[in-house]
Amino acid sequence: MVGADNSLLKLKAGDLRDLTVISAMTQDALVPIGDIAFLRDKGSFVMALNRFRWEAEARRAGDAPHERVHAGLRFDTVRAVQYRGIDLADRGRFLELLAIACDEGRVALHFAGGASIRLEVESLCCALADLAEPWPTAWKPNHAVED
Repeated sequence: MVGADNSLLKLKAGDLRDLTVISAMTQDALVPIGDIAFLRDKGSFVMALNRFRWEAEARRAGDAPHERVHAGLRFDTVRAVQYRGIDLADRGRFLELLAIACDEGRVALHFAGGASIRLEVESLCCALADLAEPWPTAWKPNHAVED
């Protein structure tokens, strides 16, 4: 995790418990469609994220700004990828990642607006890494609670 020295996040997931942590750290990440790729010959699925730093919120004082950071998310042992509600040709559009789930050889990435990506995997092998220094932002994701 991020230390008091503001070090960059680097996580791996090999089971559902680990993936739950990565899902929490990537909640509300902004994902440019142009930065999503299935590297079929390598069996990897990769995407670049503009990640909200939820882990920094506990240290944030008063009116200090929130933080975002560029990060990379990679899944290995991927056999196939299916997209729902995503036009890969619309490379300038951004998706908002809500959650990542996994069960029986499938990983599902759920986005706002009902879009999703489903990965068929041999086994769960995922890595998340921050790629640059965080920057300040005034915007904090806010989710309305439904009755």
